Amino acid sequence: MLALIAPGQGAQTPGFLTPWVEHELSHSLLQKWSHAIDLDLIRLGTLSDADEIRETSHAQPLLVAAGLISTLQLFEKLDFSTDLISFFAGHSVGELTAASLAQVIDGDTALNLVNVRARAMSLAATGSNTGMSAVLGGDRDDVVAALTSLGLTPANENGAGQIVAAGDVDSLHRLAENPPAGSRVRALAVSGAFHTSVMAPAVEKLAAAVAGIAVADPTKPLISNKDGAVITNGSEFISRIVGQVAGPVRWDLCMSTLAAQGVTGVIEVAPGGTLTGLLKRAEPGIETFALKTPSDLELCAEFAQKHGAK
Repeated sequence: MLALIAPGQGAQTPGFLTPWVEHELSHSLLQKWSHAIDLDLIRLGTLSDADEIRETSHAQPLLVAAGLISTLQLFEKLDFSTDLISFFAGHSVGELTAASLAQVIDGDTALNLVNVRARAMSLAATGSNTGMSAVLGGDRDDVVAALTSLGLTPANENGAGQIVAAGDVDSLHRLAENPPAGSRVRALAVSGAFHTSVMAPAVEKLAAAVAGIAVADPTKPLISNKDGAVITNGSEFISRIVGQVAGPVRWDLCMSTLAAQGVTGVIEVAPGGTLTGLLKRAEPGIETFALKTPSDLELCAEFAQKHGAK
C-alpha cells in the first residue's frame, strides 16, 4: 500500500520552487494563488533568501503550493490516477496540503486557508516572548517530564528521538542548560510557541475562515496529527486542522499508524526529505521516496506503481 505525505514548516529552502515553475499549468496556478492571497509565491520560491522564506506567513503558503503542484506533475506521470494511493497525511501545515490532495477541499481553498493560518499564527506569536527548541535523543517519558516541569509543551513529537519543546524563552534557556539525560537541545529559528495555547487567537481566526467553505469526504483516508487516527470524514478532518494550530503534533503516532495499516511505501511530496528521514529511522520497514525536483518524477511514478493498491 502507498501513502502520500506532505512536509511542514522548515522544509523550505531558497530556490526550491525554481524547477517546478517551468511546468505551464503549475506556473499558471502559482500566479492565480499569488494574486488571490496577495503574496508573490513565484518570487519567494525562486529568488528569496532563507530569512525571507523562514517567515511563517511566507513559508506556509509556499509549502502548500509546492505540495500541490509537485503532486499535480506526479499525477501526470500516473495519468492522473489516484487509485494507487491508500492514505494521505501531512505534518502540521502539511495537513492542509493533504486535505486538498484527498479532495476534501480544492487547491484555491487550501491556499486561502493557509494564508489565514500563517498570518494569524505569525500575529499570535508577535510579542509573546516564546519560542521552540528541538530535543534530540533521550527517553521520551524523561523528556516529556522535563518539559512539563519547566512549563513547556511537547509541541511536536516527531518520533525517531525528536521532540520539539515550545513555550517561554527563559524556560527554553533553562532546558538547554540542563537537558534531559542522553539528549541535546537545539534552538529553532521560529518566532513563537506554535502548537501551544499561545496560538489560541489563530485558532479563532482559522475557525472563522473555514465556516463557509465547501468540504467533501476524502477520496482516501487521512491520518491525523492529533492522535494518528484514520479519518474518513472531511468535516472532522478540517475541524482537527483548526484545533491542531494550538495543539501538539503527534507525527510519531502518524508513522505508527502508517505501519499498522500495512503501508509499504511512502512518497513525500515537494519539498521532500524531512519526513522520509524520520520514517527511515522510526519505521525502517516502510520504503520511502522524497520528491524534490521534477527530475525525480519518473522514478517516483515507478515507486508508486510498485507500492500502490492495484
